[in-house]
Amino acid sequence: MRNRPIPGSSGVVRTMSLLGDPVLHAACEPVTEFGPSLARLVEDMYATMYAARGVGLAANQIGVPSRVFVFDCPDDEDVRHLGHVVNPVLVEADGITARGSEGCLSLPGLEAGTPRFDHAVVEGVTMTGEPVRIDGTGFFARCLQHECDHLEGRVYTDRLTGLRRARVLRAARRASWARQG
Repeated sequence: MRNRPIPGSSGVVRTMSLLGDPVLHAACEPVTEFGPSLARLVEDMYATMYAARGVGLAANQIGVPSRVFVFDCPDDEDVRHLGHVVNPVLVEADGITARGSEGCLSLPGLEAGTPRFDHAVVEGVTMTGEPVRIDGTGFFARCLQHECDHLEGRVYTDRLTGLRRARVLRAARRASWARQG
């Protein structure tokens, strides 16, 4: 995927960072400057997420090591949650632990049963610096935890163990996208 504009959008689809790219495996830096460049980044993140047919995207997935993520994700009741968070902090992750199928735009085509809490709360600010608190359950809680993990330099495979981890990492090594470049 190359950087390209989306018709009818101000965002540009950016190149996706893939498993193994160092930017995915290092903690991101807090955002300190709020303005037009941050707004462009958020627009580009939405464009890239939609082009890849994802429900969430962290800035480091497009090579930007900043603490920002976007989402357009349903919960288990099919209620749509749309937004972005700058400098997010996962302040609560509780409830039952559910092992659900989880994928990632940085590991295209691969999924694995990954344990996550059924409830999550993230606090941060918007691109204009306004405080935001996002409360999610079910699939949306999984999304919030997944994106917060990205900003700490983790991918969902880091939460896997044993045979489940071995299988998805073997599949990643064999994937056509891993052999490009």
